[in-house]
Amino acid sequence: MALSYVSGASNIPLLGETIGSNLKKTVEKYADHEAMVSVQQNYRASYKEFYDQTTSVAKALIHLGAKSGDRIGIWSANRYEWVLLQYATARIGTILVNINPAYRTHELTYVLNQSEVRFIFSSLSFKTSNYKEMVEYAKEVCPTLDEAIFFDESWDQFLKNGTSVSDELLQSFEENIEFDDPVNIQYTSGTTGFPKGVTLSHHNILNNGYFIGVRLHYTEKDRVCIPVPFYHCFGMVIGNICCTAHGACIVIPNESFDPDITLKVVSDEKCTSLYGVPTMFIAELAVKNFDTYDFSNLRTGVMAGSVCPPEIMKKVESLMNIKEMSICYGMTETSPVSTQTLIGTSLEKQVSTVGTVQDHLEIKIIDEHGKIVERGEHGELCTRGYSVMLKYWNDPENTRKVLDDARWMHTGDLAVMDAEGYITISGRIKDLIIRGGENISPKEIEDFLYTYPNILDVQIIGVPSEKFGEEVMAWIKVRNGFQVSEEELLDYCKSKISHYKIPKYWKFVDEFPMTISGKIRKVEMREISVKELNLNHLKNN
Repeated sequence: MALSYVSGASNIPLLGETIGSNLKKTVEKYADHEAMVSVQQNYRASYKEFYDQTTSVAKALIHLGAKSGDRIGIWSANRYEWVLLQYATARIGTILVNINPAYRTHELTYVLNQSEVRFIFSSLSFKTSNYKEMVEYAKEVCPTLDEAIFFDESWDQFLKNGTSVSDELLQSFEENIEFDDPVNIQYTSGTTGFPKGVTLSHHNILNNGYFIGVRLHYTEKDRVCIPVPFYHCFGMVIGNICCTAHGACIVIPNESFDPDITLKVVSDEKCTSLYGVPTMFIAELAVKNFDTYDFSNLRTGVMAGSVCPPEIMKKVESLMNIKEMSICYGMTETSPVSTQTLIGTSLEKQVSTVGTVQDHLEIKIIDEHGKIVERGEHGELCTRGYSVMLKYWNDPENTRKVLDDARWMHTGDLAVMDAEGYITISGRIKDLIIRGGENISPKEIEDFLYTYPNILDVQIIGVPSEKFGEEVMAWIKVRNGFQVSEEELLDYCKSKISHYKIPKYWKFVDEFPMTISGKIRKVEMREISVKELNLNHLKNN
């Protein structure tokens, strides 16, 4: 029997260049082709115009005082300025720090301090969040934060200031960058509490974006609708980098996902590719005037985040004309994609597996002793190659926990490999909740709720959800002689932690289920909760 090890052979070499030099090559080939459209902002740019605009932003950053290796935060939903900053920071050797738009002050200040951000670019607000107010607060408690630029307030002046910077000075910055230098920090939740700063290089994300596009058969004729967020690898790598590496057009439908707007943009902009997690495609299929939109140009797309139900995949292929949908699996720590279905993969493999190993990468599945298991046996999926992160920023201890001496990334995901090398994700080793594609650390929420005065003890678990895959549930022990209500706790959470981390379900208890040795049995807590909430029909989803 074959072992569960596979390497992605490829006749296409890895790109040995920086993001800036790769973009320059694309501009030389496709100067007049459309590079980016932001529909909501009424913005359009050819590749030449796009490159010139990144030059203006790069010069403005130099004028601001940015130095090679400086961390520059970006806190915003999707907009064209986000993309300009992504490429401008890469061109001068600075490190872009992606900040989740859902963050509140507690999380924002942690990230700014942990990565020692010098400058932050931000929207004034988003949904119910007053970003400006939170950034002003952060200035008082984040000693390295020198300046904040708000897109709708000081962006134009910021650009104007950069006009005094010479081409020669910009060139001197560009000439000092190596493709193994860090270019991006993305914060991801694990099981250890606070988010960890995944540090990715030019080589990591440029190649991952490029080879995803190879599997999607992208050319300069493709127009890619990206309704997934840029702060996440899905938007900025599978989306933006993938497009610019192949000369395709980035199409931004809206600052955040709206199914009606997305379909209108796909139709009006003649998009050839559409991205999303399964719940986004489900929402699009349910749009009332679905039949009025033109999907004749759609060909391909990426679905990731969770397994797609077979009936939904059939509808996406038949009703939305996406005959060449690709399923991707990965994690931020692997830039992100490790496996992907090839165009022409059978429907059965599309809905039950996450495809085969990506080009130039290795995958093995191991048992608890680190031995590679036989094909067909379950174990932990590990991946190695150009895509594996440099490290967790300023966190050698947690880096060592996931990256072994041979540079294998231990994903914490349980998987099984079949005879043809297709991989199915079967569960998680880590105590992690994944709600609608967002990784949630139970410990982070537990630590936060411990700060509420009358809580004695708290345990956070994930319970099944039809819409999001999982929802957050809190089991609470209250201090003797005190009372705490669900309303009080919801109110306490609202202004301090992201909405998706706030428990949907609350259970007040005197004791937690325990093992004989005194360990809390979260498995039993989940079983009790599933039964009490009447979620049995979702348990195996």
